[in-house]
Amino acid sequence: MKKLMALLLMSALLLSACGAKTDNEANNGGEAAAETNKLTVWAWDKNFNIKAINLAQDAFKASNPDFSLDVMESAQNDIVQKLNTALSSGTTKGLPNIVLIEDYRAQSFLQAYPDMFYDLSGSFKAEDFAEYKLGPTSVDGKHYGLPFDSGVTGLYVRTDLLEQAGYTMADLQDITWDEYIEIGKKVKEKTGIDWISLDPNDLGIIRIMIQSAGSWYVKEDGKTADIAENAAMKEAFEIYKKMMDENIVKIHSDWSQFIANYNKGVAASVPTGNWFTPSITQEASQSGKWAIAPIPKLSKTAGSVHASNLGGSSWYVLNIPGKEKAAEFLGATLGSNVDLYQKLITDVGAIGTYKPAADGDAYKAGNDFFGGQKIVSDFAAWTAEIPSVNYGMNVYAIEDILIVEMQNFLNGKAIDQVLKDAQSQADAQIK
Repeated sequence: MKKLMALLLMSALLLSACGAKTDNEANNGGEAAAETNKLTVWAWDKNFNIKAINLAQDAFKASNPDFSLDVMESAQNDIVQKLNTALSSGTTKGLPNIVLIEDYRAQSFLQAYPDMFYDLSGSFKAEDFAEYKLGPTSVDGKHYGLPFDSGVTGLYVRTDLLEQAGYTMADLQDITWDEYIEIGKKVKEKTGIDWISLDPNDLGIIRIMIQSAGSWYVKEDGKTADIAENAAMKEAFEIYKKMMDENIVKIHSDWSQFIANYNKGVAASVPTGNWFTPSITQEASQSGKWAIAPIPKLSKTAGSVHASNLGGSSWYVLNIPGKEKAAEFLGATLGSNVDLYQKLITDVGAIGTYKPAADGDAYKAGNDFFGGQKIVSDFAAWTAEIPSVNYGMNVYAIEDILIVEMQNFLNGKAIDQVLKDAQSQADAQIK
């Protein structure tokens, strides 16, 4: 009996020891550590964002061979919906370790779910990134997003059509939007080609104009609508209507039509984000016929510059197991790797906002499609000039209001009443 009790006690001790060892391994590099080396990422656009994060993975694996990413591609709107559903329910099951979020939407997540995002302040040097990217990705001085691509804008122009109207690219330097319209009228007169393609349900060009003056849909607090008394907004609306009235606009209703209008040669210029370069260059027959100038500036609004932003996203780490490894990965790659940023240029066409990368060879190279112009170097220089604004939490809710009021303005409603009514609706919407 005593021998049996002794055996039972010994077995219990052995099992306990095994259990303790398993728990210890889980805390110090056993199965959990192996699992930590595999992180999940949510992003959209396999040829841009996903290709970029996979290049970052390749760079990290050079010194971390057991590391891997499980990258799941979804449409941006689907990612927004899935994130909101999970975070509002309070469950972390099924969430990714790393997620890409558009800068316009970032504050709506960071402020609504303040405990669900991991502080990356210690993972990268914020001063190494373009200043305008830091506001949207931060809360109370803490950096929750690692800035990624630049939405820096430029004015893409068909130089052959411009020359037919008697102008050169030199005539597009340091111009106002009113001067841009006058040049467009001449191009249309001489060539029969519309000067710009616009979608009435997309006010991206309004965003470009107002941010160039350091203005936005909301005031600096990110919460108070700023429409009725917004001088930049008023001028931008008036410029938009003038373009329409002067009959220099080709209308499109979706992304594919937008691209087609330029690839088919039925529109001659496009002020937009640098991410449009791959769309322009896919029409090989137009190689050598395009160049990029700084965007025009507002003439009536003080402080407007020839630089602005349209779009752009950043990478976020969810506050779930694996967060430390995710932060380490982002910091070691997109947070500091100059060589990686050169590959983003050559392999993806993605211009980052990491300032030290601008000294690399890929940033200084000429582009034959654009007549040898060093377009990446130009975009990098313009990135540094983009005014910082607080996008707030309600970019698209307010823009839905403005789209309707823009149509009212085009149909004859007075501009002051248009902006006053939009202000009232926005005030009610974002209380």
